[in-house]
Amino acid sequence: MPGSLRTGATFAALACCLGYMPQKDRIAELRSRFEHEPDAVNKAKLMPNLAAAEFHEIQKSISAGDAVAALATLEKYRDETRACATELDSKAIDAEKHPAGFKQLQVSLRQSLRRLEDVVVSLPNDEQAPFVKVRDDLEQLDRHLIRELFPHQPGGEAEKSKK
Repeated sequence: MPGSLRTGATFAALACCLGYMPQKDRIAELRSRFEHEPDAVNKAKLMPNLAAAEFHEIQKSISAGDAVAALATLEKYRDETRACATELDSKAIDAEKHPAGFKQLQVSLRQSLRRLEDVVVSLPNDEQAPFVKVRDDLEQLDRHLIRELFPHQPGGEAEKSKK
């Protein structure tokens, strides 16, 4: 079996098995894989599943009235996303020509921002501020990834260097 096909089959089997794991165990397994993955692109490809599991946990904490635990999980997600983007950036990859990793991370981040918006509006006003601060951090990271993927858009780095 070719390497990429074997890897795809492994991911499919893992995804199937992860669907039956308790949520906390699933997050622990995904975080462990994320932390031990040496390749930044593969790490970015893990983010959609990790983000979905973490946002499920955030929603569960909010429903239980535990905004502190929800915020801790959200901050962990932000830190993981930031670390992943930093690793991708350190590889000096031209994301416009080779978007693997950048694209998955940006799409995952965009979905997470939508989920986070639902969380923020469900909170009492006096509990929203720390969540909004994390949302602002994530939005800034999202803009960075968009600029990496589309540098020739108005306002992008390529546009600024022409002036």
